[in-house]
Amino acid sequence: MFQRRTLAALGLAGTLLSLGVTNAVRAQEQAPEHREVKITAKDYRFAPARVDVGVNDLVRITVTSEDVAYGFTIDEYRVSKRVPPGGAVSFEFRADKAGTFAFYSSLTSDKRHSQAKGQLVVNPGR
Repeated sequence: MFQRRTLAALGLAGTLLSLGVTNAVRAQEQAPEHREVKITAKDYRFAPARVDVGVNDLVRITVTSEDVAYGFTIDEYRVSKRVPPGGAVSFEFRADKAGTFAFYSSLTSDKRHSQAKGQLVVNPGR
């Protein structure tokens, strides 16, 4: 009797484990969504000032300056880039945390840089 219950329990545990592994493999096999985002920096402002992506999206942001140099920082994602005057910078990261995160110009050479800010919104159900 004990052996049958033990074997049955092991069979059930093995089936559950197999299902869990199968689901995990399927989740890993799904390719992440790729999001291309273009942000323009001009007159100490970022446009657009709000960027929406989904959790686990692979996000590629290109920031282009149309006048002076800017910083572009998202603290929670450890992103900090310098955009040259009249130039551009591109970078990628995985949006693995849901929430609303500020981005801003981290330069302090001119107090107007504090006006260059926006929001990255990472939606959990997107």
